[in-house]
Amino acid sequence: MYAVFYTGGCLFKVKIESDGNDVTEHAHDDKSRPHLCTVCGKRFTRTDHLKQHKQIHTGEKLYSCTECEKHFVAERYLSQHMNVHSSKYECPECGKCFSSNKDLTKHRLRQKHSEKSKPYLCTVCGKRFTAKGDLNIHKQTHSIEGLYSCTECGKHFCTQRYLKQHMNVHSSRYMCNECGKCFNRKDYLTRHSRSHSGEKPFECAVCGKRYVAKGDLNYHKQTHSVEGLYSCTECGKHFCTQRYLKQHMNVHSSRYMCSECGKCFKGKYHLTKHSRSHSGEKPFECAVCGRRFAQSSQLVAHSITHSGEKTFECTICGKRFAQSDRLAVHSRIHSGEKPYKCYECDKTYNHSNDLISHMRVHSGDKPYKCSLCDKSFRLSCNLQTHIRLVHSNKRPYDCGYCGRQFKSSRYLKVHVYTHTGTKPYSCRHCSDCFTHYGQLKVHLLRSHNEGAWFTCHICQKKFSENGSLKQHIRRHEGAKPYFCSECPMSFFTASHMKCHQLKHSDFERFCCGFCAKYFIHKRDVEKHKCSVELGYDSVFTRQD
Repeated sequence: MYAVFYTGGCLFKVKIESDGNDVTEHAHDDKSRPHLCTVCGKRFTRTDHLKQHKQIHTGEKLYSCTECEKHFVAERYLSQHMNVHSSKYECPECGKCFSSNKDLTKHRLRQKHSEKSKPYLCTVCGKRFTAKGDLNIHKQTHSIEGLYSCTECGKHFCTQRYLKQHMNVHSSRYMCNECGKCFNRKDYLTRHSRSHSGEKPFECAVCGKRYVAKGDLNYHKQTHSVEGLYSCTECGKHFCTQRYLKQHMNVHSSRYMCSECGKCFKGKYHLTKHSRSHSGEKPFECAVCGRRFAQSSQLVAHSITHSGEKTFECTICGKRFAQSDRLAVHSRIHSGEKPYKCYECDKTYNHSNDLISHMRVHSGDKPYKCSLCDKSFRLSCNLQTHIRLVHSNKRPYDCGYCGRQFKSSRYLKVHVYTHTGTKPYSCRHCSDCFTHYGQLKVHLLRSHNEGAWFTCHICQKKFSENGSLKQHIRRHEGAKPYFCSECPMSFFTASHMKCHQLKHSDFERFCCGFCAKYFIHKRDVEKHKCSVELGYDSVFTRQD
């Protein structure tokens, strides 16, 4: 039988030889201990102490916490644990609660909340510790000898308890029912489950921001008070811990810098995630529909769409959402709240991504470059749309009336109006209705003087769209940025280039409805003599 003693940060393992008939077994007192544990040989003065001790061997935990469902062997352990849910031993700096004053003191030393430093240095890797015992345990990680190894993955652990906890990863004890991922602790599984449900139960009383974990909320609370925070000397940003400040300083160095656009990040993970915006890599695939995503969080959010479960409902309009953060953003439509403000022009937005996109208008930054024509975009979605509409020949959207095919659902929707006669855009000043929004915009400008014209600074010609003005200015400047890949010709617009490129292909899209003759351009069918000779109007259909 062995006993382990801890003195001044040092561990001592001592072998104890005892007589099986000895009922005291404790040299420091004369108490009779007649109650023997048959598993480990330990003796007790009372039967209830022995009964409580046996639960260690059986794993039985009768005392449950009503707050977090943790289980304990003894009532005193439960009583001590309940301090975590109260403010008895609360850290005044970060708000985290502990079960004992000892744990609170240790936490304040480790987080550098107190003036004491970490005097115990590891000579191998340079890591520092507040207690000598922590340094002794850490030293074992530099030597495989004496470590506890996992038979499944070969990972090493300093103590048997850590190994036992790790083995849950290889079992289904704490397995997520949604994605099958396993965790070594129940609280980790609980926190992970919120990524599927979108639940964020911890709310900041100051700004209303919500968090998945209580620790994240405690760190966030410090941002509302500058006192005691760690400040960046470069940009003045504040951080809750010195570790977060050190991580942030990488943004001001070239340690994790993107080779494409020169942007710097605080860690390798964030750089890798950003790099996918340039490469277009999407490593996360949906097992149901095969759709791919650049980030795992996007895949998790997308997976909910297959289940159809939308647990978060707007109390005003009844619209339902799969995630709580989507509901929070939607609620700002009703409240009119726009918390994200541009410091350049004071324009406000209800979503942080909208503000980030807007800031690129001031900076001129267009980080998303097309690899086919060198055109750049402020948003990744605009780049994907550009590739689909300009460089791809796929037309997956069919018109149910005439069979004509389109590259986007928006184009198809507008086309169907020509068959149905629908005019969804009505003028609020008169009874006129229009098929296209652009037609309504021109009508408001010309008839009701509503809106603003885009005027050419060279010839004073007016346009209803900024894009039309840009095309017009190219003609003044003689700029032809669209080049044919087959010949030296260049063009003012992409549509003119695409029309020209049909000459280099054998693809004849338009067909005469009378003689079945095919043509490259629509205008060629209209000029076709066949329809004139027969006395009919020009008839043409499209071929895939």
